[in-house]
Amino acid sequence: MIYIYNCYGGTHSSALAAAYHLKKLPVNREPTDKEILNIDVFNKLTSKDMGKLIFHGCDEEKNEVYTLGRGSSKVVVPAMYDLADLLNKKGELQTKILFSNTSPTVPLSMTLGGFFSRRLKINVIGVPLLIIGAKQAHKDIIKLVEHTKNSAKVTASKIEILDNVFGEV
Repeated sequence: MIYIYNCYGGTHSSALAAAYHLKKLPVNREPTDKEILNIDVFNKLTSKDMGKLIFHGCDEEKNEVYTLGRGSSKVVVPAMYDLADLLNKKGELQTKILFSNTSPTVPLSMTLGGFFSRRLKINVIGVPLLIIGAKQAHKDIIKLVEHTKNSAKVTASKIEILDNVFGEV
């Protein structure tokens, strides 16, 4: 199984989801500032990293976990889906792939923090807002990761896209 958590920049909500998935963040309490900032790519990716799959590790079941920054593009994930589907039809896809959109978990503080920090390079404003947002969103991100893992277990499809519109998570 391959999990691909995706969001706008790939450096905040999807990075948090990958960290929760891989048990790098606690699920029984709110993460500390230090735990958030120690996530490998948290607030470190740039626009040059958009569209790249970033490998974060393998989970306890040996499933690979990636993140993807898709920018404002509405076609990146569908294009990746179509490529995977083509490989599947040719019999060359050996594992399930699940794309999970983490954007619905993003609170305003995280959006503003990302704008100040990544776009304007004003970390003194952006980073504290990102930490506030990560703490505000932690329960929703944990639910999203649980939903993603459960969906992977029950889907018969070889390739799946989860939009994770709130109410479905």
